[in-house]
Amino acid sequence: MPARTPLDDERDHLAASRAALRAMRSDVEALDISDVTANWVNAEVLASEIAARIRSLADLAGTPLFFGRLDYEESLDEDGESGHRFYIGRRHVHDASGDPMVIDWRAPVSQPFYRASKRDPLGVALRRRFGYEGGDLTAYEDEHLTDPAEAATGSALLQREIERPRVGPMRDIVATIQPEQDEIVRAGLGGTVCVQGAPGTGKTAVGLHRVAYLLYTHRERLARSGTLVIGPNRSFLRYIEQVLPALGEMEVKQATVDELVARVEVRGADGAEAARIKGDARMAEVLRRAVRSGVRMPSEPVMVVRGSRRWRVPAHELEEIVRELASRDLRYGSAREALPQRVAHAVLVRMEQAGEAPDDRVQNAVARTPAVKAVVKECWPQVDPAKLVLRLLSDADFLAEQAEGILTPDEQKAILWERPPRSVKSARWSPADAVLVDEAHDLVERTGSLGHVVLDEAQDLSPMQYRAVGRRCSTGSATILGDIAQGTTPWATESWAAALAHLGKGRAGEAVIEELTQGFRVPRDVIAYASRLLPAIAPELNEATSIRESAGSLAIGRVARDDLDEAVVLACRTALENEGSIGLIAADARVPALAAALAAGGLSHLAPGDETSREARLTLVPASLAKGLEYDHVVLDEPAAVVSGEPDERTGLRRLYVALTRAVSGLAVVHAAPLPGPLAD
Repeated sequence: MPARTPLDDERDHLAASRAALRAMRSDVEALDISDVTANWVNAEVLASEIAARIRSLADLAGTPLFFGRLDYEESLDEDGESGHRFYIGRRHVHDASGDPMVIDWRAPVSQPFYRASKRDPLGVALRRRFGYEGGDLTAYEDEHLTDPAEAATGSALLQREIERPRVGPMRDIVATIQPEQDEIVRAGLGGTVCVQGAPGTGKTAVGLHRVAYLLYTHRERLARSGTLVIGPNRSFLRYIEQVLPALGEMEVKQATVDELVARVEVRGADGAEAARIKGDARMAEVLRRAVRSGVRMPSEPVMVVRGSRRWRVPAHELEEIVRELASRDLRYGSAREALPQRVAHAVLVRMEQAGEAPDDRVQNAVARTPAVKAVVKECWPQVDPAKLVLRLLSDADFLAEQAEGILTPDEQKAILWERPPRSVKSARWSPADAVLVDEAHDLVERTGSLGHVVLDEAQDLSPMQYRAVGRRCSTGSATILGDIAQGTTPWATESWAAALAHLGKGRAGEAVIEELTQGFRVPRDVIAYASRLLPAIAPELNEATSIRESAGSLAIGRVARDDLDEAVVLACRTALENEGSIGLIAADARVPALAAALAAGGLSHLAPGDETSREARLTLVPASLAKGLEYDHVVLDEPAAVVSGEPDERTGLRRLYVALTRAVSGLAVVHAAPLPGPLAD
């Protein structure tokens, strides 16, 4: 019988841990709650919580239960064995006695796995990393952090995990989190963190792992207030949606900004200039004026009849009440609700002066009288947010009145509808219009706030979109993720300080800005090639560096215009000879022609958001949807077309920068037109 090896022992611990996890799940499934709840509502809530707990205890196939081990120096016995040993994994697992077999990566005791080093071992004598194939433990690698004779070297298993081919949705990075990423992940809930991250630095993964960490650390608080992940589009959200469940978090909601503000049906689109103006922060003041434009001073006194008595409040006193409410920082709807009570109170004062003793019921009755209701209708009419924005964008005189001194006449003309719609339902609202309606709605009635919001690809938002997101975390905190160099809208933010101000998180000490420049995804040669664009698109940013040992493959080929489609198909066929996912990225206008060329060449392809598999690995990606996605090998079609497909050159070059940095292992650029200037050098 062959001698046992340390790997055998680790496999035994894995098997025992999986058995313990199954037992934990079985214990929850066996719970009988029939006699422990007071009513059916409590029973439904408890049953829902138990179901969520059962889902979180699933042993996901192919997902390692633990990926690391820590042995602490002070607990090594004379045989070199450690009684103070922790296995670090995606979730907590304990045995029948309650002793931990796997420690959740978010627990404080797990932190040294990510931050301990030769220079500062944090008491760790040995850090062990495990290698897996599917769900099978196949290798391990040790670092003796307190042994001066052992040289500090890079982790081969870590590199292998980073470079592992990508098929299917985005996966977690819990086994490969680096110290600078870990600091962001474990930042406290109280403040907002803004992460400027170059391509491949893992900013999206850091944001998602931060959500998982905050839910672990502040579960009760965030369970009450809620968490939300906001992404640029549905394709992106489908790509990332499995990360949190893999970490045991099942209840985090996801949405796009457009879905967040969907108070009207969007069926239209704006030109670049109109969208830029509608997204400008100045529109908030225009809307504030418009919402308050209907407030009028009373023209007559109010006479309230109670039984045989008449109570008169003069016009000048009513005017004082209206002016006082208008001067306060109240939502329009809240002030409207307060107005009848204020008028009724003035009536009650007169009743008391006459010797009566009215109570709150009398005040409420007075507030509901026709005379008081008439005052409210005259002075503080109801406002329908959608109808208000409809009028603002349809009525040139009304817009001019509200935008005086804020928007120029040319700007006003740019946002006016050429053909005013007849109603809210018939209007062809644009995405920017929907944000205006959401702003108007908040001016009338306060938007509810969540406990924590993660906003990814934040660089592309307009100031008004930032305000819409900020309303959703006005009493909570946020994690803002993005890259100024990847801003691909004409209104893309110029600085994170400005973005945080629009979010309502710009006060001193309220937010911190962190920068990630070490790339883990994009190979050295590829990121170096893409970085040629930085002086033209974001000269203030530091160039990203790759920690990848592999330089990656980079091929740039020019072909005759008539041969372009055929050459792209050939490049895709060549890329498919490698492992992993393949992304063919092209200007949006080129997608139909390339789809036809792929079909003619016998190559089936997926659309962005479709899940790749071993049988379907090629995705045809419009450049406008490439942001946030990643593929092992990328074929980029006609860079010049990507640039010319945007409203201006800077935006086009930023779109190209995004497309160039989607590759994990190799990039092939195929072009017929000359390359854009910065790449032609």
